[in-house]
Amino acid sequence: MMKSEKIQKINKISLKQRVKMYAHSPLSFILLLLVAAAAIVTTFAIIYMIGYILVKGVPNLSLDLFSLHYNSENVSLVPALINTVIITFVSLLIACPLGVFTAIYLVEYAKRGSKLVKIVRMTTETLSGIPSIVYGLFGALFFVMTLKLGLSLLSGALTLSIMILPLIMRTTEEALRSVPDSYREGSFGLGAGRLRTVFRIILPSASQGILAGVILAIGRIVGESAALIYTAGTVANVPKDGLLGSGRTLSVHMYVLANEGLHIDKAYATAVVLLAIVIGINALSAFIAKKMSKG
Repeated sequence: MMKSEKIQKINKISLKQRVKMYAHSPLSFILLLLVAAAAIVTTFAIIYMIGYILVKGVPNLSLDLFSLHYNSENVSLVPALINTVIITFVSLLIACPLGVFTAIYLVEYAKRGSKLVKIVRMTTETLSGIPSIVYGLFGALFFVMTLKLGLSLLSGALTLSIMILPLIMRTTEEALRSVPDSYREGSFGLGAGRLRTVFRIILPSASQGILAGVILAIGRIVGESAALIYTAGTVANVPKDGLLGSGRTLSVHMYVLANEGLHIDKAYATAVVLLAIVIGINALSAFIAKKMSKG
């Protein structure tokens, strides 16, 4: 029996039958209960969190919150939303090419098992575990002070690009490694070179995995606040100096409102908008991935 047929046969087994199977082994039954409990707790936590934000935030949504200009009366989130879009675009513009092409080199060009590959992978895994506040302090010391960019959207975008670079690299690398070697062998057999094979065969096949990494990176950018406070600043308007001006993103805007204690209701309303944006991004990515898989 083929491996795929065995998996399909296991998937057809009902939950009641699985419980009977695991009952013969106490350890398996305990693990089953732990997995089920973890799934229930996770689902409940997500539902409770979303419900709590909606209950607290939806009644506080108003037209003043979406005014084009921020002031102490309307505490508009539109300038912060514009700043979020700018920082997200610039961060991805820097991190995506570096992350994707580095992953292509590691998978397609570097010798498998070489010391360079091991060092790069260990470095990316280490960078992935560094707290965001450390990235913020690094950005403040290097981009803000050493390079004299000041508190600006550019300093924040450069800091976030370093933060999301390991994520994009690792997801792209895993997506490229998941492409069967038969695709490469078939392309080489037809006379295509390595570069043509990468761009015409490998990247289209791994596009869904790469897109997933980019979406995760966008979610981290949108929800980041600690690193941006030290690099982009907390100015509530769209900077007139462009990327060299200071401005706050939606997450920083929500943090400042809650920290001041004067507009807690508006902070909850901002959380609703932020939640809607994240859900919209995930829905859009799922739609694009579905279209790409059909294509």
